Amino acid sequence: MKDDILHNLAVINERIRKACEKSGRNTDEVRLLLATKTVSADRIKIALENGYPLIAENKVQELKEKYEDLKDILHENHFIGHLQTNKVKDILKYDVTCVQSLDRLDLAEKLHQRLSAENKSIDVLIQVNTSGEESKFGIAPNEAIELTKNVSRFPTLRIKGLMTIGLFSAETDKVRECFKILKNLQQDIIRENIPNVQMKELSMGMSGDLETAIEEGATIVRVGTAVFGPRIYPDSYYWDEGKAGKI
Repeated sequence: MKDDILHNLAVINERIRKACEKSGRNTDEVRLLLATKTVSADRIKIALENGYPLIAENKVQELKEKYEDLKDILHENHFIGHLQTNKVKDILKYDVTCVQSLDRLDLAEKLHQRLSAENKSIDVLIQVNTSGEESKFGIAPNEAIELTKNVSRFPTLRIKGLMTIGLFSAETDKVRECFKILKNLQQDIIRENIPNVQMKELSMGMSGDLETAIEEGATIVRVGTAVFGPRIYPDSYYWDEGKAGKI
């Protein structure tokens, strides 16, 4: 199990490196976030203990179930799923440092109320529905600036950037358009110069489209099953030609 997970992490790292090289970016500009939905704590520990400290859950219940097993290992935990307002207290209880899926004002209000009561603050990303699919959460692109301005009024919420889930499609141009929308929106918000707003993070791209996302400016790519599932490629995929099997 450990060998397979470390192998897959090496594959993903090499894909990130090549994508950064292709787009003239430094690899330090892109963080790998491990999406740990349905992944057991013992598998997550392997990644954490081998230099991959950024993880994220989609469901509050899974945060709760894995918290005790992971709390003593240094790591950063984000939340990337749809967050119901009645689960806000749990997000704070289980040490989430960033909510990437803030997509509506009532959620911001509830977060602020709870954070104020506990004298805390938290990082947030505004989730944008760039694909226009009804099945996906996120604010519409043409409403994102207004939401950002409204959320910026809450001193407990530190807006760090934007998040999107791109179109699930084999057509790269259509997927790329989703990422372009998010990048353009980032630039539009920067020009607005809104107090209490930073736009340094673009969380976009997953295992199937991370190269495209990096080319369009992603700073966080989210990968789950491609790391924690079975081996996704043979060694020869990421070692230099001729070195496979020698290391």
